[in-house]
Amino acid sequence: MKIESVEGIVLSETNYSESSKILHVLTKQYGKIGILSKGCRSLKSKLRGVSRKLIYGVFHIYYKENGLSTLIGVDIKNSFRKVMMDLTKIGYASYLTELVDQVLKQSDDETIYDTFVAALLKMEEGFAPNILTNIVELKMLDCLGVRPMIDGCAYCGDEKHIVTLSSSAGGLVCMNCHSNEKIVDSKVIQLIRMLYYVDIAKISKLNLPESIVRELDCFIDDYYDRYTGLYLKSKQFLRKLSKIG
Repeated sequence: MKIESVEGIVLSETNYSESSKILHVLTKQYGKIGILSKGCRSLKSKLRGVSRKLIYGVFHIYYKENGLSTLIGVDIKNSFRKVMMDLTKIGYASYLTELVDQVLKQSDDETIYDTFVAALLKMEEGFAPNILTNIVELKMLDCLGVRPMIDGCAYCGDEKHIVTLSSSAGGLVCMNCHSNEKIVDSKVIQLIRMLYYVDIAKISKLNLPESIVRELDCFIDDYYDRYTGLYLKSKQFLRKLSKIG
């Protein structure tokens, strides 16, 4: 095995033997790989603090292409300390991690890594985790091959006379094609376009009316249920959090 340095973030961890872990790491170079962190559960191990979920950095490893690589050390870029100290942010980060893990089973799109990392970095900076989550959800639909029609009517393609947004229709609906679809606030239509196309890394402001975000969230939830086939346990926790809030 050769020594390599790869940028990545830990998606999940599994205990292995009495003192080790297998880290499931999403890397920029190789996609998702398994890395054995030997003895990291020992109190004296130098790998203990870097062998956990959401550690983001440069992983120095004995790389094995078709098997389990072995961890040598990690140069941490961000440990997401603020996220890990906030129950709500932990909930959203866990959901995004599970979502990305599921999307990776169906797509090796190179944008997945950058989108996921950028969203977590903005969450750590203090930007609204629910809106960041909506952005990632919208972008992941592209990777899953079920992107909603948001540039024109889902029925006829008309771009000028849009009146609503409907998950059952598959996206926007114009006045000529509209039948019984619920009318949403026009700001929701503007918002979904903005969030889909935004570069997360360049976001400097993210303050949006709660009622508008709630309408968009309902659309995204229903769209995922209809078209993706994904069932994410952590989503149920988020729904409980929103009811508490």
